[in-house]
Amino acid sequence: MIQLRTVLFSLLLAAPFTSALADEYTDTIQRFRSAEGDANLLDTSYGYAVFPTIGKGAVVLGAAHGSGRVYVNKEYVGDTAVTQVTVGPQLGGQAYSQIVFFENKRAFDEFTSGHFEFGAQASAVALTAAASAQATTGGAGVGASGNRNHATTASHYHDGMAVFTIAKAGLMGEASIGGQKFSYRPK
Repeated sequence: MIQLRTVLFSLLLAAPFTSALADEYTDTIQRFRSAEGDANLLDTSYGYAVFPTIGKGAVVLGAAHGSGRVYVNKEYVGDTAVTQVTVGPQLGGQAYSQIVFFENKRAFDEFTSGHFEFGAQASAVALTAAASAQATTGGAGVGASGNRNHATTASHYHDGMAVFTIAKAGLMGEASIGGQKFSYRPK
């Protein structure tokens, strides 16, 4: 009986934290959904990976990391993480949200293989306004935002993937070369 009370008490304590985590993903998806342009990718893509916050910092050598979830048919199917290393003229720090859309099962399988990465990028971010462009091995995209609740995006699938980013905060200037490497763990 004591063990049952301990388990129930633990579940009651954990409940507010699990809903807060779920809201982070829901909020990120809603921000992208309310964005202008190709926001309908949330409804038409095979699936997508959502990163609510990716933190990035740099002084010549830069690094970024974030955790996310992968969805197929709007159902959560696994966890993902992104790590990025860049080199070149860069200074500052920023936080941004990112969604990687999969046009079809082939693109999803490539992303979840555990060997997927994007390369070569250029971006400029000032406070919560941002403009960025990416030319990558797996996708291409651009994005701009005035604040964390509004974003204007334009992108298209490249090799079955499309990438959107929304700046959350920070001050970052860069013209760097590097790449994002993704890991995946099924649910």
